[in-house]
Amino acid sequence: MAGLAFHRTGNGPPLVLLHGIGSSRQVWSPVVDVLAEQFDVIAVDLPGFGESPPLPAEVEPDPAALADAVATLLDSLGIASPTVAGNSLGGWVALELAEVRPTAALVLISPAGLWPGRTPLYNRLSLQATRWLATRWAKPLSRLVSHRAGRAVVLRQIVGRPARISPGLARSMVWDMAMSPGFDATLEATLDRHYLAGWAGLRVPITVAFGSRDLLLRRGSRHVEQLPAGAWLETLPGCGHVPMGDDPQAVAALMTATASRGTVRAGGW
Repeated sequence: MAGLAFHRTGNGPPLVLLHGIGSSRQVWSPVVDVLAEQFDVIAVDLPGFGESPPLPAEVEPDPAALADAVATLLDSLGIASPTVAGNSLGGWVALELAEVRPTAALVLISPAGLWPGRTPLYNRLSLQATRWLATRWAKPLSRLVSHRAGRAVVLRQIVGRPARISPGLARSMVWDMAMSPGFDATLEATLDRHYLAGWAGLRVPITVAFGSRDLLLRRGSRHVEQLPAGAWLETLPGCGHVPMGDDPQAVAALMTATASRGTVRAGGW
């Protein structure tokens, strides 16, 4: 298969950014420039999303398989031990990635997979309804989000402060949800799965953060006890499920602080 699409910018230690289901690397655009002042930022389109082709038909696109594809990309770029930040499905993929290759630190922003059994019905129906609306009404929705009131209506479930989202990013979010060829197969591949730390656990700094206005991941989707011991739990005030545009400075600060913990640990902490 063709390689994954990505955007790389900045200088410093490597920082890999992984988006959620029905999204693309564009969702990180509010924080990339700030992060690029301190990091070598690699924002990746997961298989079947953005500009990346889906996995081969015979490969089930579960989070572990998506992580393997990201690992292949990082190997091709010569990136040995990055900090990895993931939002929603990207957080789950980040955890799976850290199980199979060296990672300096993990930043999990509203990570999926932290439920005790199958994907909760509410999460599944919410995603399916959003996908249905986007595929059938992408053009009018993309026009609607050009206006502040329209963004408040269309993005309310995943964004805490819709007025702060630029019209361009809002339109990108609508079209990514509508056009992602990997959406249905990837959602299906997650329904009977959840994340559990490996038998030895991950021995890297982990920060997990949920927005105070996250309307997608409810209490039953936040079983942080399934994470390796020592994970730090944070709240992003006023932020939604996809908080990068809600408060770019807070999201960037979260990544910087976690990456610093990884650097200290690598030096013998």
